[in-house]
Amino acid sequence: MYPAVIKIYSEKKTPRLSYSAELIFGNIMGLGWEIVTDTDMIRGIPAVNYSRRIIPGSFRVEPCSLLFEKGIIPQEIQIRDWKGLPVFFSASGSGSVSGIGPEPDIPFDIFAASFYLVSRYEEYQDYRPDRHGRFPASVSAAYRHGFLNIPVVDLWAGELAKALGRKYPELKFSFRKYNALLTVDTDQPFAYLGKGIVRTAGGLLRNLLHDPRKAAERIRVLTGKAKDPFDVYDYILRNISEKETDAIFFFPTGNFSKYDRNPHWRNRKYRRLIRKLGNMHASGMHPSYPASEDTGRFRSERERLDRILNRRIMISRFHFIRMKIPEAYRMIYGEGISEDYSMGYPDHPGFRAGIARPFLFYDLTGEKQTDLKIIPFQYMDSTFYHYMNLGPPEAEEIIVRLMDETRKAGGLFVSLWHNTTITATAEGRGWRKLFEKMLAMQKP
Repeated sequence: MYPAVIKIYSEKKTPRLSYSAELIFGNIMGLGWEIVTDTDMIRGIPAVNYSRRIIPGSFRVEPCSLLFEKGIIPQEIQIRDWKGLPVFFSASGSGSVSGIGPEPDIPFDIFAASFYLVSRYEEYQDYRPDRHGRFPASVSAAYRHGFLNIPVVDLWAGELAKALGRKYPELKFSFRKYNALLTVDTDQPFAYLGKGIVRTAGGLLRNLLHDPRKAAERIRVLTGKAKDPFDVYDYILRNISEKETDAIFFFPTGNFSKYDRNPHWRNRKYRRLIRKLGNMHASGMHPSYPASEDTGRFRSERERLDRILNRRIMISRFHFIRMKIPEAYRMIYGEGISEDYSMGYPDHPGFRAGIARPFLFYDLTGEKQTDLKIIPFQYMDSTFYHYMNLGPPEAEEIIVRLMDETRKAGGLFVSLWHNTTITATAEGRGWRKLFEKMLAMQKP
C-alpha cells in the first residue's frame, strides 16, 4: 500500500508551487502531498517529478518558469488540445534537460496553468476596464480562447488523476461531490417602501408626470392596500424550502447614491426584513458601489449590518461585482472577512477563475496564500437581460450547460439572483418559472 502523501519533487520549493499543489492534490483530488528537493525521497513511491530531470518510476510534469518567478511578468498563452480540453504552458518536447529521455507524462504544466487562472494573474496586468472600472470577461484568456464555459482546472485535475491512477493503481483519491448554492442580492429590497419622505415624494412626482399607473400602484403600497412588488421574500423562502437548497442573502447598508438604491440602514421595515431573512439563512454584506475601494466605507457598512443582526458578519459580495484584484480582496481580508462571493463576471456567465469550487485567495503582490476563501458563481440573472439581451428560454440553455459542467467536475454550482428579477409581474413571470426550474434541476 502506498503512503497517503504523494511526493512532488522540485529543485526549488516556492509559495506558488505549494499553493498549486494544494489546489490540485488537496482541494480537488483529496490527497495529501509534500514537496521535496531531494530525489532520494521519491524513489519507489508515487511521485510527481516537477523538473526536467529524468527520475525513473516518477510521473513527470515539465515545468515552465511561472511558479519560480516573482512579480507579474507578461505570459504568452498559446492553446493546444489535450484529451478534448484546451491547455497552455505546453511542454517543450525536449524530454529532459539534455534533450534525451522520455516525454512528460502530460503535455503541459498543469500546476502553472492552474495557478495562472485561479490566482487571476491576468487581472494584475494592464487592461482596459469597463465603465465601472471592472475587468471585463472579453479581456480574459478564457473568453478569448473559448473556454470560459468550462471549469478547465477541475477537468485538468480529473485527467491528471486518471493518469496517476494508471501509473500508481493503489492511489486513493477522494473527490468532493457536486453541490449547489442559491445566493440572493437584495440591491433594491423594496420598490416603494422604506424610501423616506424626500425619496418617496420625488418618486411619486415622477410617476405622476411620466407613469400614472405606477403612481397609483405606489399609493396603494404606501397605504397598505397592496404588497410592494419587490417584496418577494416569502416566495423565495418557500422555494428554498420546497427545493431543499442552501441559500445566502446579501444585504446592502451603504448610503444612497446613483448606483446604490437601498433604504437607509436605520429604516425599520428594512431592518425587520434583514433580521427575518438573516435569522433563517446565512447572510452577508453587500458593500456599496464606492466601498470596494474605500476601507472606511466598507468598515462602516459592515458595522451597520453587524448591529442589525447582532453578530459579526464574515462574508461579502461586492455590489455591481465591482472589485479590482488584488486591492479589493486585500482590503476585505484585512478587515476580517473570511469568505467572498464576488468571483464571477457581471457581463458574461462562466467560470471566471477556471474552477468550479471554493479556493483560497493567493495574493501575488505579497507572494503568499491567504485564508480568504473565494466562492465563485457561475451566472447572475441580470447578466442575461442587461448585458446579453436574452430572455428566460435562452438563459435556461446556458444555465443548464454550466450546471452540467459543474456536476461533471464535482464542483459547487452557485447561482446569483435578485429579488427584483422574480417579481409577480408580467416582466417577472418568465424569470420566476426559470428560477423554480433551476432550483429543482440544480439539486445534488
